[in-house]
Amino acid sequence: MVSGADEMDSGCRYENYSYTHLSAGDLLREERCREGSEDGQLIESYIKEGKIVPVEITINLLRKAMEATMKVDEEKFRFLIDGFPRNQDNLQGWTRVMDGKADVKFVLFFDCSNEVCIDRCLERGKSSGRTDDNRESLEKRIQTYLQSTRPIIDQYEHQGKVRTIDASRSVDEVFADVKKVFDKEG
Repeated sequence: MVSGADEMDSGCRYENYSYTHLSAGDLLREERCREGSEDGQLIESYIKEGKIVPVEITINLLRKAMEATMKVDEEKFRFLIDGFPRNQDNLQGWTRVMDGKADVKFVLFFDCSNEVCIDRCLERGKSSGRTDDNRESLEKRIQTYLQSTRPIIDQYEHQGKVRTIDASRSVDEVFADVKKVFDKEG
């Protein structure tokens, strides 16, 4: 799993390590825009407010993406889940639904200051088209992160599963450290 206030947008790089990158946020945004989606409007309101989407929705999207990937290629059974779990409810939902189906080997924690995080997301927002890449939404997301996500990272830290990466540096420097983690963890 990948976590941090600003997950690094380099999912394609993980494929070199036989991991399929699944971004919870991307899956939610796709579902939000999918014609006929029963949850699209609800997802939109949560994302706009910087709140965490209900766990049942996110888990279902992740589970379906994992199953679809393995159906196409059964050798693709290792996943890097980006941006999940974000709170205790997410973690409990993951455990309830995925217990015995998926094992969390380690958590990549990209650590950087709030200001670096906000600046990067604002820069990304210039070309991403993401409605939540604005200062107001980002500040709400940071507060949600501090209150809800950081305790989850601490919980995994107590289990010895967190691999912290200094994400305040350039993408290439950060990924060099990520490579070291993947080389060690396999």
